[in-house]
Amino acid sequence: MKKLTPAQITAALKSVPGWKKAARCIRRTAEFKDFPAAVRFVNAVARLAEKAWHHPDIDIRWNKVTLTLTTHDAGGLTEKDFALAAQFDRLAIRCRVKS
Repeated sequence: MKKLTPAQITAALKSVPGWKKAARCIRRTAEFKDFPAAVRFVNAVARLAEKAWHHPDIDIRWNKVTLTLTTHDAGGLTEKDFALAAQFDRLAIRCRVKS
């Protein structure tokens, strides 16, 4: 998959509100009711990521989950990252994300 240009990244970020660019990655933190809700979300993220064969870095801090996406073999962000970010956003809504 081809790495996106800075202009393409700026445009793609508009499709995934809440995600921020950080170096060669995009990152978002979601907050849940409690730790079990956060873990249920992470388990659902893992299923989606495995199906897409594209795996985020995941950081869990009690009720907060931070996801970081990049396409390592492309050396930066690709369409794949933004497509998976959108799937994670839809999942977060279903898991009743607080913010």
